[in-house]
Amino acid sequence: MTAAVAAGIDWPRFAAVVERHRVAGLVWHALVRAKAKVPPEVRKTLSAAASAIAMQNLELAAASIRLKRDLDAAGIPVLFLKGVTLGQLAYGDVALKMGWDIDILIPPERLDDTAAVLERADFHLTSPALPPGRARLVDWHGVWKESVWRDAAGAHVELHTRLADNPALIPEIDCKSPRQDVDVVGHILPTLRTEDLFAYLCVHGASSSWFRLKWIADLAALISPCADSEIDRLYRASQRLGAGRAAAQALLLAGHLFDTKVSMELAEELRSDRINRWLFAGALRKMAGRSVAAELHATRFGTATIHLMQLGLLPGWRYKFSEIKRQTAAPEDILEWRLPAALHFLYPILRLLRRARAGP
Repeated sequence: MTAAVAAGIDWPRFAAVVERHRVAGLVWHALVRAKAKVPPEVRKTLSAAASAIAMQNLELAAASIRLKRDLDAAGIPVLFLKGVTLGQLAYGDVALKMGWDIDILIPPERLDDTAAVLERADFHLTSPALPPGRARLVDWHGVWKESVWRDAAGAHVELHTRLADNPALIPEIDCKSPRQDVDVVGHILPTLRTEDLFAYLCVHGASSSWFRLKWIADLAALISPCADSEIDRLYRASQRLGAGRAAAQALLLAGHLFDTKVSMELAEELRSDRINRWLFAGALRKMAGRSVAAELHATRFGTATIHLMQLGLLPGWRYKFSEIKRQTAAPEDILEWRLPAALHFLYPILRLLRRARAGP
């Protein structure tokens, strides 16, 4: 960042944007390297936020290492997603990327065993909050991709048995997929190989229309060492893996925001699809918002436009129909009422009745 650029920044607005997009660690690191002149109050805020991120990431790394040890002892294969493994791969440093939880992927058939390991490690189930909770965990994972666990120190684990909200997306990426080992503060944690990781990160970001800058920053950093031919190869692999237009949306965003290079042929292919262009423009609007500091739920249409954009991630009416069914049937409702497929259209009505019964 040049002195001229720094002089033109609205620093209070800048700090608000950094906070909403959860990139304080990355931004502070860049400002320090650039020796930018930052107003004292903003400097203090960003420095404190970056220090808190670094400390939290070290705690998450330690918790991940303990969890890996416990799962190994139980003979349960596991892959770590995003979090400290991605921070190490993308930035060469676990301290920069903001995170608050530990995402792990395990085989569905080892769900009960993994739950027992988590309980012995003093984690308790927080979502689903269905009585009797743990007893219905297998049912829950039959209709939803993850459950959430928390320990007394506040560490969260998102336990995944699949990776996408809609099973039609990246259906073949699972705990048996090829992996790579990542050295995290002297300990090895396994994650997805780069091809699968790229496809997963694209789908993960697209599921929320990339409304936080941190997600596309992480993806762009991960592929920044790659030549355009290698990025082309990652894109082709993502299509075979079922990432659909999520990968196109991601590369268009990375190119626009971080000057990520792809071949001329691929760039033309991505931009020639009007749905790709629509998804790209929609994500940019979600990132910016009407108010730079406003969280998504506080915006005019909330998550409604995200749900609409999710319909475009794969072509074909079969996917769109399955996505509409997924969006209109909450997992809690499916477990409580268990309607046949032909009657799934009743779930939104039943949800309204449940809310009316619960009262204000």
